[in-house]
Amino acid sequence: MRRSGRAALVGAAIAALVTLPGLGVGTLWDNSETAYGEVAREILLTHDWVVMHWNGAPWFIQPPLYFWCAALCMLVFGVGSFALRLPAALATIAMGALVGRSVARYAGERVGIYTALILSTSLMQAVIGRLAIMDALLDLFVAATIFAWARALESGRSRDVVVGALAAAFGFLAKGPVAPVVALLVLVPYAWWQARCGRLRMPRAAAWGWGALAFALVALPWIALLVARIGMHGIAVLIGHYTIGRYTGVIENQSGPVWYYVPVVILGFFPWIAFLPSAVAASVAAVRDADAGDDVRALIRLAWLWAVVPLLFFSFARTKLPNYIALEFPSLAILVAWYFEQAARRGARRSALYSASIVPLAIAAVAIAVALFARDNRLTGDVLVVSRDLAIAGAVTGAGALLTAAALTRRPWAPLAPYPLAIAAALAMDVLALVALPRVERFKPIPVLAARIDASLLPSDAVAIRGVAGANGLLFYTRPPVFELAAPGTQPHDGAVPMRSVICSAPRVWVVAPARRSSQPTYGRTRVEITRDGTAALYLYEGPPCVR
Repeated sequence: MRRSGRAALVGAAIAALVTLPGLGVGTLWDNSETAYGEVAREILLTHDWVVMHWNGAPWFIQPPLYFWCAALCMLVFGVGSFALRLPAALATIAMGALVGRSVARYAGERVGIYTALILSTSLMQAVIGRLAIMDALLDLFVAATIFAWARALESGRSRDVVVGALAAAFGFLAKGPVAPVVALLVLVPYAWWQARCGRLRMPRAAAWGWGALAFALVALPWIALLVARIGMHGIAVLIGHYTIGRYTGVIENQSGPVWYYVPVVILGFFPWIAFLPSAVAASVAAVRDADAGDDVRALIRLAWLWAVVPLLFFSFARTKLPNYIALEFPSLAILVAWYFEQAARRGARRSALYSASIVPLAIAAVAIAVALFARDNRLTGDVLVVSRDLAIAGAVTGAGALLTAAALTRRPWAPLAPYPLAIAAALAMDVLALVALPRVERFKPIPVLAARIDASLLPSDAVAIRGVAGANGLLFYTRPPVFELAAPGTQPHDGAVPMRSVICSAPRVWVVAPARRSSQPTYGRTRVEITRDGTAALYLYEGPPCVR
């Protein structure tokens, strides 16, 4: 237990190093961060902690846990990027501790620390830990559920069943039924596999009954309050349309082919993806090796199922987003960590040296791909703004990979091999957060224009946007409601409203629109360009009433 505690502390520390520096730097990103940030902010505006709101209207797309956490953070730290991103950062730090502690109990302190280092410094984990979204909370509670119920299947203890059920309930409040569903998809075949190997100790039925009660006590009160307030409509939208509908249909044009997540895993698990093929081969040997120990073999079986089953599950979903697959990254980290443990015990293998050497080559390939993409899409000037910072981050990561390769060449140094690459990857992420992100603020016109509106906004004014991306940001940085205008002469759709109905609705109307001279109808009112930023401009409509 003492060793697993040290692994948890190291795991939390490296996750904090990756996520906390520069967490509040810059404004929020459109469109998820500003949308979710606005839902959290409207908890404070409406004082309603049961029914979530967006743009002044009830909103049922996601459960409330992230928004509750973000609203509480805003009460302490004020409305801003830091407060809204802090729940994800804290969940990522807790994930580092959880993974370090749980794996150490199976395979020893060193493997637990390796796993936490590898997971926390993989690209996807670092990015999700810095965004104002609920996926870090979901990933944490899915991992907690899987580890707890796996231990229950090995020990038969009721306590582990209840702990897993509580974690599943909080996962449900973070992102709906996907949390318990994914955990069960992994653990049902795991139970069958453990039974085949003679390692299954199924908890009693009473234990699962207590677990179901624990789940209900956490997950059902919010559902009951929501139903009491508005009936079954909100639950039907949340579970029917935005949960089952995401799997069986395409939501918000977020689709992709069945192999969509293969490049996502390759990029998201960078730089450790270079070691994954060899790690898979080593794990196959470990499962067949009686000397590896029953606990280690059980851990590897769990990691395999955790890696394969969610990948298949989400690959056949109709709606796809890169962050959906991040909940399986702890399993990939376990496999690579065991590979490094084998290198530390038995000396380096050629495959480890080759894998470490691949990382600098992969960085060079990514740099070439970015340069070609920027040239083909005429983004050369934009990329040049952060090219130096990207080069520094790449150089730091490449140097770490070379030091890892050097450590693998000497058996006394082999136990230290993962540390140079992990530290380099963490420092590279911090360089991007502290230096590169402030430079890209110039490409975000909405916060600047919204600040100009907010400085002069009267209670009777209306705010709208037309033909410019960033409606969620305009809403977050001003106040609800914000209207999205249909182009003149077109049929309104997707929530847009006719331009005339808004321009004529208030004494003054602020409109963010493209910064180009064009003959737009004023309906008899006076239109003045207040300011512009990049390709977007802010217009003020005021003066005489609309001409009929």
